[in-house]
Amino acid sequence: MDGSESQATTLGVRHALLVYSSPSALFRRIEDTGAYGWALVVLLGLVTLVGYVQVQSGLLDRLVDERTEKNMEQIERDRTNLVERGRLRETMENERKQGEFIKTLRRLQVIVFSPVKMLAEYLLIAASLYAVVALTGRKPEYNTLMSICVYSGFIELISYVLRVCMMMYYGTMNVDTSLALLADPGQGTVLAAFDPFLIWFWILVAMGLIVTQQLSRRMAIVSCSMLCIATMGLRVGLSFVAALGQA
Repeated sequence: MDGSESQATTLGVRHALLVYSSPSALFRRIEDTGAYGWALVVLLGLVTLVGYVQVQSGLLDRLVDERTEKNMEQIERDRTNLVERGRLRETMENERKQGEFIKTLRRLQVIVFSPVKMLAEYLLIAASLYAVVALTGRKPEYNTLMSICVYSGFIELISYVLRVCMMMYYGTMNVDTSLALLADPGQGTVLAAFDPFLIWFWILVAMGLIVTQQLSRRMAIVSCSMLCIATMGLRVGLSFVAALGQA
């Protein structure tokens, strides 16, 4: 009887859907074990699949091709009268090769870097929360904290899917789930901080900390609010860096 009861309450991949409908019921199942492992594998696999779909849409390649063509036109205008034809042809060929190299990097960024970045984020968040829990005098449980991050991360999966759907529907890479959509395309903006999926993720993390009793309600809200603000600041900084890269 105890064995079947334990099997029924063991956390697994199938419980990930509870994060959308009943997160408190999900977090009550969390124990200090590595049961989140398969959920993490599935989450990262789905993020990789979404990235593959994005690459297959052709939008990434089209964006690089347009930029390459623009650079080649500029080279031709600037150097036609200054450089002999053979050298100009060589310069244009180098520009094409550079464009192909950038395409490869962009594909790797979307398919490989996105899941790696997500994993690194969760490891860092879990480590930060571990330190916070330890400072409060409670016993931190790393597997519990990592489980909270992983299952809350299925909210981020929706934002990945939504962005790709918007890209394919509107035929442009200038889409976002944050209020950065209201700003001029390609411009850095503080509006990038306000993403409902980011806020939703941190609300779920705070809820998980409270339900699993890793932190008191007050400390969970304060800690997650501060980490959320830090993440918002990082996103704003990255939006300005990306804008400078496109300039």
